[in-house]
Amino acid sequence: MSTTPTKLRWAILGCARISRRGLIPGIQQSHSGTLDLLASRREEAAKEWATEFGIPRTVASYESAIADPAIDCVYIPLANEEHAPFVKLAADAGKHILCEKPLALNAREAREMVDYCQSKGVILMEAFMWRHQPRTLAVLESVQSGQIGDLRLVRSSFSFPIDMTDWRLDPARGGGSLWDVGCYGMSTVRLFAGAEPSEILGRARFSKTGVDLSLTASMKFPNGVLGAIDCSFEQPFRCIYEIVGTTGRIEVPSAYLPPEVPLARFYDADGKLVEEKTYSGRNQYACMVDAFAACVHAGQLSMPSEDGLDQMIALDRVLAACKA
Repeated sequence: MSTTPTKLRWAILGCARISRRGLIPGIQQSHSGTLDLLASRREEAAKEWATEFGIPRTVASYESAIADPAIDCVYIPLANEEHAPFVKLAADAGKHILCEKPLALNAREAREMVDYCQSKGVILMEAFMWRHQPRTLAVLESVQSGQIGDLRLVRSSFSFPIDMTDWRLDPARGGGSLWDVGCYGMSTVRLFAGAEPSEILGRARFSKTGVDLSLTASMKFPNGVLGAIDCSFEQPFRCIYEIVGTTGRIEVPSAYLPPEVPLARFYDADGKLVEEKTYSGRNQYACMVDAFAACVHAGQLSMPSEDGLDQMIALDRVLAACKA
């Protein structure tokens, strides 16, 4: 008798850019899921995408996709302000939910979403695909095994310039560089520190609309590890993190958008390059989908998955520190 879990049947809500480059190929390249349904308020766009990607069915409303009895899981890549209502609607329908980052507009909303999904017995996971890369897991193992000594510092930078008319400058929609790209840095320092920050300091440059354009934050964790993140909508493209221990450091370029052959550079205490390791280039979204399926079958989230609540609490604290 086979013990292989049945593949989960997915619906995607909306024709977002992240769906095209991320979750559509991710689900289709996963071992654990099938993409059965695409919903869009732009019916023609859904039909075009369905033809392009071989998606069996489309519907013209998100509510119809969520209510479909043949669907097990939904992916929500909608604008930030739409996350909470559709997460709750999906939970009411008994669907497991993978929700694009940031999970919510603030920690209060995130807590409501997490508690609501727990009360309905469904899995809610924030879609931080980078946590599930083979490279990320291997680097984490290297750090935990003491390969660079005792961990002292985790530093992350993520930035790119955007048009000043972009919706991500609208505070009502959860705009700002911290919510959009700085969240990756916070996820990084929290993952490698293995704890939540006990102290946070922050500084930011704010736009006329009130959202952060450029931001830096430093933090200390209860185990003594220090963290530093910076993010921006008005600086050149940068995407890198560095992990520093007492006997060496690891540099991870193209950190959250890995190339076909991801790599990490290991340096000794004198700053000499000791090794440049390469890792599996398997689609990180497919890895995330399979990790999500494992959580669904286990009935609970497991590392390195993120439920989003502690992440949102930390982001709220950073923004508050920048405004103080």
